[in-house]
Formats: sequence, structure tokens, C-alpha cells
Amino acid sequence: MPDESLPIDEPRGSGSPAQGSILYLDGVTVSFDGFKALNALSLVIAPGELRTVIGPNGAGKTTMMDVITGKTRPDAGDVLFDGHVDLTRLDEAAIANLGIGRKFQKPTVFEKLSLFDNLELALKGPRGTLATLFFTLSGEAKDRIGQVLTLVGLTDKAKLPAGQLSHGEKQWLEIGMLLMQDQRLLLLDEPVAGLTDAETEATAALILDLSRDRSLGERSLVVVEHDMEFVRSLAAKVTVLHEGSVLAEGSIDAVQSNPRVVEVYLGR
Repeated sequence: MPDESLPIDEPRGSGSPAQGSILYLDGVTVSFDGFKALNALSLVIAPGELRTVIGPNGAGKTTMMDVITGKTRPDAGDVLFDGHVDLTRLDEAAIANLGIGRKFQKPTVFEKLSLFDNLELALKGPRGTLATLFFTLSGEAKDRIGQVLTLVGLTDKAKLPAGQLSHGEKQWLEIGMLLMQDQRLLLLDEPVAGLTDAETEATAALILDLSRDRSLGERSLVVVEHDMEFVRSLAAKVTVLHEGSVLAEGSIDAVQSNPRVVEVYLGR
């Protein structure tokens, strides 16, 4: 278990294997009524890295994201952000404020508000009563909204109600809302589920842009997906989960040729 005596804002020793990582999971175990959803899971994500995660249903992908975002507490193991911050000791709000954002499979946007207003509401900043009453949008904030709209390819729809967007466009808007919050680690859960071929292609291009673009700060992305063609298009390191542990890691070609991966997942 993590050392409870260690303050969350003090770095661990320079010899720690977590040093230099944005996300570090080691020996993470989660049990539900005797079933191990995660079984000594270990995973390391580097700053600025794009990683894809695949695996059969029940492999532990959702539980892993629940642990990272504070929704589920692990029974054992280390979960560290930025090399030293112990996420197991923080609640969901504190973890989000650290710079970890999660996009669920079904997009959640304010459908009656414009895209611009959705992004404005997502701005990182004070949310108290007085701050809200006297809030005025600065020129810098407007510029940031404009940058995000450009990055997610929705500039020409900025004034439209979000409810008029296609399913794929809502996915992109929600990703934009995460970008407004200065998130340094984005967890994207099946971002192309239910999308058309054209939207899937555009989403791949967007994710690649997000991983390369530094105009809004460096960010790391963890993409959980089932669509293998989409995963291939991202050309990122792939982690395969099975029964709560890492079964294999490597390039998409290496993973697809791994006999165990074929047996438990790809051959189905």
C-alpha cells in the first residue's frame, strides 16, 4: 500500500521508478466481492505520450480509469501523478483540479447552450458564488476558446446550440471542454464508438493533433478503444489488458501478432 506518512505534495526520492512519469501505476489491485477487477496492474505513461489501451470486456479498462480519477479506491498498489502525487489519497474533484480529465463514451454537453458557452463554462477558475456573479470573460479567455474551437475543428459552429451537433461533433466538443481546464492527462473512453467512418477518421486526426500540439500546453493521452483500425491509425504504443493485468505491450503490429493476444482477444 502507498506510504501514508508521505505528503502528497513532496516528491519521492530521485531513485523512484515513478520519477519522470506523468502517470505511474504499480501493483494496483481492486476486488469486488472476491472478483479481482484489477490484479497487480502496472502501467507507466510518460509526459506527452499517446497510449492506446485495448482488451476484452471485463479486462479492467474501466476500473483502471476509475482508480486514476478517484472514483474507485484500490485495495493495494501505487497510483502516482507527475511522479509523486499519490492519487489514492485524493477525491475526484481534487484529482480533476490536478489536471486529469476523463471523457466518457457518451458525450455530456449542455445541448441548449452554444458551443462557445459550453467552452466558457468549462474554463478553469474560481466557481464560488461571488466569482460567478462578477465574472467577465477576459480577452485571454476568449482567445483560448477560439484556439480550442480551431483545434477541435468546430470554429464555424461556435454559435450553434450543442444539441444540433452530430454525435462525433459532440465528442470533439467534450474534448474541447477538457482542454479548457488545462488538463495534463486526458483519459478518452471509446471516443469513436457510434461514429461514422468519416467522423472516426477525423477523431484520429484530432487525437494526433492533441498529442503533438503544444500551443495549449503539453498533455498526455490514454485512449481506450475496441476499434483496431482506429487504434492502428494512432500509431501509438498499445497496452493490452486481460483479467486485470497487462497481457502485452508494444506496437500495434507486435500486439496483433502476439499469440496470447490473439487467443484471448483478437481471435474472438
